[in-house]
Amino acid sequence: MSLLVTRRRRRPELPLVPLIDVLVMLVLFAYVTMQARTAASLNITLPKAETAGKNAFKGSITIGIDAQGRLAFNGREVADNQLLDVLRQVKNIDREIPVLIRADETAQLKKATFVMDVCRKAGLHKFSLLVRE
Repeated sequence: MSLLVTRRRRRPELPLVPLIDVLVMLVLFAYVTMQARTAASLNITLPKAETAGKNAFKGSITIGIDAQGRLAFNGREVADNQLLDVLRQVKNIDREIPVLIRADETAQLKKATFVMDVCRKAGLHKFSLLVRE
């Protein structure tokens, strides 16, 4: 008499918890290491001036001009024809707010002059050109 031993076969399992842990770590790693590219990160190299003082303004707005002539208002890219409307809205809130113009050292003088002219048209007369020491 032979004994037949019948063993039940175990159902295959997929360990989900370790897989989810690995997936979460990959997503976290991707989020931490990615570079957020926004208009605020216009690649601007300020011109150098030996007589430059500290450029500490509180409560100011910043207009950036990169080497290609693109404009950024407080870090958001704006078109040339939108700048006047944006500055008029700012003037309605605070007409004494200083405007800081951050122009790349290779930007055309024509573009910086355009920004200064638009500031005057909007009624904002306190503007400065930001430089580095």
